[in-house]
Amino acid sequence: MIKLINLLNEVKETFENFAATRGKGAAKIATTAEEKGGLALLTWHHFKVKAPYYKKAEEGKFDKEAAIKEFEKTLKSISLNMTQIEFQREVGRMEVLGELLIRDKK
Repeated sequence: MIKLINLLNEVKETFENFAATRGKGAAKIATTAEEKGGLALLTWHHFKVKAPYYKKAEEGKFDKEAAIKEFEKTLKSISLNMTQIEFQREVGRMEVLGELLIRDKK
């Protein structure tokens, strides 16, 4: 029983560490894009939207069921009628949710 509990804690830590590492990477890309300005701001919008999701996951507050619902809602909202900024935000949101959901399966 203790081995099982330790294994579950390791998986949780691994998921939280994964989110922390990905969050730092996304933050670095967002900062660099913001500093560049111009068309790089599309990249800033794409990566900036990811921060709260990574932070929640890092803090152990990832709600799988809510994430699935938000992923599906986001997927349905993406269209060619969006502005480039809206598109980048929504694709970034879908990407981070999908990434965390896929990683959470492990």
